[in-house]
Amino acid sequence: MRLLRGILALYPLALVAILWQIAASLGWVRPIFLPSLTKIVEITPKLLTDGEVISPLFVSLYRAAAGLILAMAIGIPLGFLIARIRWIRWLFDPFVAVGSPSPKIAFLPVFVLWFGIGHLSKILLVTFTTVFPFIIAAYAGAMTVPVNQLWAARAMGTSNLGLLRRVILPASLPALMNGFRVAVPYALMTAFTAEMIAGGGGLGGALVLAQRYFDTPTVFVYILIMLIVGYIGDNAVTWLRRRILRWHEE
Repeated sequence: MRLLRGILALYPLALVAILWQIAASLGWVRPIFLPSLTKIVEITPKLLTDGEVISPLFVSLYRAAAGLILAMAIGIPLGFLIARIRWIRWLFDPFVAVGSPSPKIAFLPVFVLWFGIGHLSKILLVTFTTVFPFIIAAYAGAMTVPVNQLWAARAMGTSNLGLLRRVILPASLPALMNGFRVAVPYALMTAFTAEMIAGGGGLGGALVLAQRYFDTPTVFVYILIMLIVGYIGDNAVTWLRRRILRWHEE
């Protein structure tokens, strides 16, 4: 049964691959627009061994991970504070309401102007993009804690820090993991897109450089690697959620 589910899950990808190869082989689409899969498979090992994939990929992953960690460090405590302290909620609610649905990539020219085209502008843009899922997740998780549990902890002499660590944080873990799963693809997309638009290296910058030279097979290699990285990232978060929230899943 598990094998059958795996085959059914891969069926759409296999169908796309077959149609792709047929269209390219029969000349329905010019190679400059759609190279064949065999051509892509042929050049991929060379790109990997020449460092034209690994080095840019590590740059992009570093920017995405650094921005994500910074967003967690800012968003989770702020979400808890918004949930528990009224004046902080009054102060930050408008910013979250306006900033969360806004198109973050539109701020890229401002970040480049302020911080240059290197690592810092991309990391801070990733932070700006992913901080809102963490704020919302932390707020939602903290608001699910029953008031009587907070009162009981207070009655037993629990400090504010102990209340956060022993009561609010464990109860908020399911919501935080949901926010983390939302934030990871946002971080990757923001890093890749910022590199494609503003340059400064990374996998997105390498893709645009290949496109400028009309090296279409290399462009598709980079696109496929981005898709694979996103898929692996999402599955890694899902696995981590099952490990951390085993008690919740049961």
